[in-house]
Amino acid sequence: MRHHLRPGTPRRASARTLLAAGTGIAATGALCLAVTAPATAAAPAAAGSTTVTPAGHAFAAKLSGKATFKAGSVTVTCTVSNATGKVPDAPANHNDAGPVASTITAPTYSSCTTSMAGVSATVTTSGSWGVAMQNGAPSTAAMQIPQGGVVVKTSGLASCTVTAAPAGPATVNGTWANGAPSTLTFSGATVPVTVTGGFGCPTSATTSTFGATYTVSDTTDPASQITVTG
Repeated sequence: MRHHLRPGTPRRASARTLLAAGTGIAATGALCLAVTAPATAAAPAAAGSTTVTPAGHAFAAKLSGKATFKAGSVTVTCTVSNATGKVPDAPANHNDAGPVASTITAPTYSSCTTSMAGVSATVTTSGSWGVAMQNGAPSTAAMQIPQGGVVVKTSGLASCTVTAAPAGPATVNGTWANGAPSTLTFSGATVPVTVTGGFGCPTSATTSTFGATYTVSDTTDPASQITVTG
């Protein structure tokens, strides 16, 4: 016996129809998520204020321990390195929302050795260098290397040339700690490089890692300390 639907009675949806509808809803939801996700992503935190003191004082950075340049399987280690600079005069030694930048001399490197027996190394630097201090926890320091600003050459059983920042200026990021004296530390910082040479040279390397710790002293007033605050 057939059952007739009364006028106005809704027809039951089949399982197949419900499944299709559910799939469409899920797809629509996924599309909405895909569209709205970027809009709800958290924006990067704004940089806080920075003050470097004493304003206008000259400073000297001296290597503490050793500096290392590693490209591929070759590591060059130097035990002497120095640079000088000057804290900007007031009010340029303060930035309400970001780092305080100043120029420094190109660091010098000497007393260098390599990880390869029978291979010696020299490191030369050139160009206009800079450093930007940012207050924080920890405070940071970004050292700007000009294009081709560091060239490492080895001689002996392997003659290689490693050029840092070959395509343009590069930034090496480190951390700053106030103290007596204050310190600037680079640990495993990455720098783009090109390597040329023959047998034993890591010519496939495109980056080098740099590590060093510098003590930074006030040379205008040795009784004062170079400090980074908010």
